[in-house]
Amino acid sequence: NGYSLARKVLLEARGLQLEDRVDELGRTLGEELLEPTRIYCVSLVALFEAGIRPHGLAHITGGGIVGNLARAIPAGLCASVAVGDIAVPPIFQLIQRLGNVESDEMYRTFNMGAGMILVLDAGDVDSATAGLKKVGEEPLVVGEIIPDAEQKVRLVDTVQ
Repeated sequence: NGYSLARKVLLEARGLQLEDRVDELGRTLGEELLEPTRIYCVSLVALFEAGIRPHGLAHITGGGIVGNLARAIPAGLCASVAVGDIAVPPIFQLIQRLGNVESDEMYRTFNMGAGMILVLDAGDVDSATAGLKKVGEEPLVVGEIIPDAEQKVRLVDTVQ
C-alpha cells in the first residue's frame, strides 16, 4: 500500500527520519505523512441538497485512481482520466523522485492529489463545480466516460 511504499523509499532507501524537515514539504516528514485523510461528506451533502445526483463516487485512497474509480464504472464503459491536469502534491513528487517510482505505479498506489472523483452527467458539471466552490472545494474536470469493453479506467495526459 501507499504507506509501505513511502516507508520503503523515504525511510529505508533514503534514510530520512520522521523528524527531518523537508523543505519542499514545508514541514517534517512525519507531519506530512500523518496528515489526516480529507473527509468529503459536507461537500457531497451540499451537492445532494442542490439536487445533483452523481452516477458514481470514488474516494481515492489505497489502490489509487485506477483501483478505486474502476469500482464506480459500469461494464462496457471507461473513465478516461486526465492525470496531467491534476496538481500532484509535493509528497508524491518526493516519493517518485527519490524512489525512482514509475508514474503508473504512483497512480496505482496513491491518490496523487485527486482525493474524490465524481461521475456526473455532462449537464451537471457546471452547477456541481459552482456548488463545490461555494463550500470551499477546488473542483477540476479530469476526464470523461467513454465506451470501452476492455478497461474501466484509462489514464491520459490531458482532457481530450
